[in-house]
Amino acid sequence: MGLWDWFGRGAPREDPRIREWKRDWAAAVMVLDPASAQELKDRLNGFGLAEDDIEIEREMLDALEDAAALSSEIGRSGLPVIETGHRVVGHERCHFSAVASMPDEAGQPPGRLLLTSGRAIFAGGSGAVSPAWHTIGEARHVDRDLLLVRTTKDRVYRFRCNSFGDAVRAWLIARHLAGLKAQGSRLKA
Repeated sequence: MGLWDWFGRGAPREDPRIREWKRDWAAAVMVLDPASAQELKDRLNGFGLAEDDIEIEREMLDALEDAAALSSEIGRSGLPVIETGHRVVGHERCHFSAVASMPDEAGQPPGRLLLTSGRAIFAGGSGAVSPAWHTIGEARHVDRDLLLVRTTKDRVYRFRCNSFGDAVRAWLIARHLAGLKAQGSRLKA
């Protein structure tokens, strides 16, 4: 590897098949059809790429399969309820809990993202952020981030999850809790 490779000049461009696959994945997340997950898996396997080159896409595929199963579960029996002893939850039902961070908040260490019946809670090092669902007008996920946009559009809460699976699951649950229609899944270009 030469010196210019370290500076990104020699970095390989993304395979156009992968770029198209990611667009199709984002569309599949919107409909959460298990058949589309299988079709995407078959396409990915057909590319003949080394596993190291498609590990992110494998993680994305796992997230899609998990979200399709969760969507089906929600349709049958409602949102999952998880037990948590976290004091910030209080008496609310908790539907999601995962390690996350708020990358837009300077100096905020990782914490825990909890989605309860009444609000989204981030319990981190400098206290808790907890917007109520009635103040949220839009929910999206971009890569491993969950974005919650206030109805007044004056604030976006960005929670960075550790995996695509956590981000997509959190988005799906947040969307239900806020009473929102299906809103976009986006990938950074």
